Amino acid sequence: MLDWSTCPAVERTPDKVSGAWVFRGTRVPVRALFENLEDNASVDDFLEWFPNVSKQQVAEVLEFKASSHLPPVTQSLQGSLKNKSVDEKDYRKYLEDKYL
Repeated sequence: MLDWSTCPAVERTPDKVSGAWVFRGTRVPVRALFENLEDNASVDDFLEWFPNVSKQQVAEVLEFKASSHLPPVTQSLQGSLKNKSVDEKDYRKYLEDKYL
């Protein structure tokens, strides 16, 4: 199971939607995004149906989920590449080729 606690676009409180992870500032469960995408809805459809969720929040959630499936060695170095002139995608590939 994915640990959403470090994703800034979401929050969880016991009194909101039975403690489910929701988009910050809303009552829209994160799982609703993935359920709709699995049912072939587009991100634009989702944003239309849930206007309290921002496009930025959706992008952050999708990026968080995608990056959570990276190998641990890549995950550990991901934060150190922020605000650097190194291309993260190339460096990630280099590390995966070298260590995995």
